[in-house]
Amino acid sequence: MQILIVEDEAKIANFLRRGLLEESYAVDIARDGEDALYKFDINEYDLVLLDILLPKVDGLTVCRTIREKNTSLPILILAARDSVEDKVAGLDAGADDYVTKPFSFSELSARIRALLRRGNKADPVVLTIDDLTLDPATRTARRGKKVIALTAREYALLEYFMRHVGTVLTKTQLLEHVWDYNYDGLSNIVETYVKYLRQKLRTARRQKELIHTMRGSGYIMRAE
Repeated sequence: MQILIVEDEAKIANFLRRGLLEESYAVDIARDGEDALYKFDINEYDLVLLDILLPKVDGLTVCRTIREKNTSLPILILAARDSVEDKVAGLDAGADDYVTKPFSFSELSARIRALLRRGNKADPVVLTIDDLTLDPATRTARRGKKVIALTAREYALLEYFMRHVGTVLTKTQLLEHVWDYNYDGLSNIVETYVKYLRQKLRTARRQKELIHTMRGSGYIMRAE
């Protein structure tokens, strides 16, 4: 699942990002309303976390614009204001839920899961390439009929690849979406996890390789 966080306060945005990455979501961050609308136009998201007080374009305008273009995308507003009028304004702008700051991450996570379940019931999507399928609703991957056991990070990496089939993804892109901008662990973490993923996807002999190395560029998922 890919989530767009629209939040101008870096501390809050990074806190949300780290928590969501730990729960196997792929994450993008927009620091202002203008950037949020740009990212929305060029990417496909499963949910938007949206602050109201944003630079350049305010959150309610962003919410209305997204809702006009996509009637089913879950939008969860995060706001410091907790008056009934503010909540009504957010919901009337097209939001599906409204959470007041400060908030518990566990509660926010539960609300996100509830919104995604609601969306999945209305519009189930199973990602497929060749004989590999991935069901984001149940977080289950299969090669043919065989279920593939994945760690949270392996799952997030596979989902990101499968949402960008045919696109060359750089190591930096993978690091930003599946780990964190500020990741300071092993320098070869992307190569290591791609290797793990390739091994797990090879469930039988003579199966097609699906993740290919593009020397000097990164990786691409495609069936050859």
